[in-house]
Amino acid sequence: MLLAQLKQWSLPRACLAAVLLGALNVLSFAPFFMWPIQILSLALMFALFSAHPEWTKKQVAKLGFCYAFGTMSVGVSWLTIAMTRYGGMPWILAIIAVALLASYMALFIMGGFVFSRYCQTRWQVSIKATLLVVLPAAWTLFEFLRSYLFTGFPWLSVGYAHSVSPLAGFAPVLGVYGLAGIAALMAAALALLMIDRRQVWIAGTVMIAILGAGWSLQQVEWTHAHGQALSVRLAQGNIDQGQKFSVEMIDETLRLYHGMMTEQPADIIAVPETAIPILSSQVPPEYLQSLQDFSQRSNSHVFVGIAMDDGNNRYSNSVLGLAANKPVYRYDKHHLVPFGEFVPFGFRWFVNMMRIPLGEFSNPGVIQPAMQVKDQRVMPNICYEDLFGDEIAQQLRAQHRETSGAATILLNMSNLAWYGDSIAMPQHLQISQMRALETGRPMLRSTNTGATAIIDAKGKVLAQLDFLKRGTLTAQVQGMQGLTPYIRFGDWPSLILACLAIAAVAAIGGRRQP
Repeated sequence: MLLAQLKQWSLPRACLAAVLLGALNVLSFAPFFMWPIQILSLALMFALFSAHPEWTKKQVAKLGFCYAFGTMSVGVSWLTIAMTRYGGMPWILAIIAVALLASYMALFIMGGFVFSRYCQTRWQVSIKATLLVVLPAAWTLFEFLRSYLFTGFPWLSVGYAHSVSPLAGFAPVLGVYGLAGIAALMAAALALLMIDRRQVWIAGTVMIAILGAGWSLQQVEWTHAHGQALSVRLAQGNIDQGQKFSVEMIDETLRLYHGMMTEQPADIIAVPETAIPILSSQVPPEYLQSLQDFSQRSNSHVFVGIAMDDGNNRYSNSVLGLAANKPVYRYDKHHLVPFGEFVPFGFRWFVNMMRIPLGEFSNPGVIQPAMQVKDQRVMPNICYEDLFGDEIAQQLRAQHRETSGAATILLNMSNLAWYGDSIAMPQHLQISQMRALETGRPMLRSTNTGATAIIDAKGKVLAQLDFLKRGTLTAQVQGMQGLTPYIRFGDWPSLILACLAIAAVAAIGGRRQP
């Protein structure tokens, strides 16, 4: 019996297995999409946790940390490319830096295991209740905390693996962190079956109910088509990051993207984040005017990525929207990247070592308007802003309260050239798929090296350019109107359900104690 075998495992052996299981978990995300591996690896972790009720919180912390560290260190290893190839940092320091980041990210999953053991011992919770109630609730809460504490870095959150699984139907209802809890519940049911085959009916019922509910929710049309489909052209310049900001390449880059933007009309034309590789104050005046003239002649709407110089040492990572007979639209990035777009307190020395340009930008706040494009409304987000689904939902809620209504199309403009030909590009594409699922809106992606793509309101990639190749992606895109439950309520339902589950366990456990 598996339970008897796991009971014989020492903590060092369990921790080694946890690291390997965590590393295998990376295969559940893009570009591999083997989501069942995640359910199996989590189930084995939960079974290990349950097989050793004698392990203290400190011992359980080591187990949880090893699992999360295995996932994070492998899953974000592409960060070393930016640090070494483009930042000039020695390899050994880059590896240490990624290990430290992976360790920080692992602390949250570790916290979920420790909290679950605390609840189990504090309120004398049974193994069954710990698996089916406490662990999934803790997983939801601690995944959410990882997304927002110290600016947040929710890369490889458990829920993203299920953008293509039967659980995807939960995304427009509970969001990616609710999905994390659902996935943990499914893994917990499998773990219960692993350690006690007598629980086959309970475990089987839970897993079948989850899969059935996920499939049923996928059949619900939360949003509906709005207005006429728009023609779209998305540019991918494929400019190496090592040359992007070099003085010798500036004129060539400006000519390249000017040509890609003006080669033919379209309702929406977009180029990547900071496609204009110099500050707005350094751009020749006639450059933007010529794009404005093109928009006027062709009735196109052009979205340009540029770093804005507002004077007095105030800079913004921005998108300018140019259109006929309209004021210039502007969107400023609000969720800034630590070490890339702002310097956390006490880490100036680290940024100086990397020698990466554009280190400090201003933050305009979350709520910004969408741009009207014919009878659609387009809402940009820049680079890793689309990791924060609740902020996009917050924008759509605020816009819905206005007379113009919520955005009907989302537009992500990114530059992942920092990370070469790595799994960062398909991972980021999968994140955009999750935002489309949560909001019930198409997501357009214009990137420097990939993934330039068009995603429909169901999270399906309809068209995509090859990575690391110059080209233009053209298509027709239908805007969507309406509010999914996730847009209406954000992450609150998932968090409230998780807290209620913990509160119920505490209340029942408290009654048992004298």
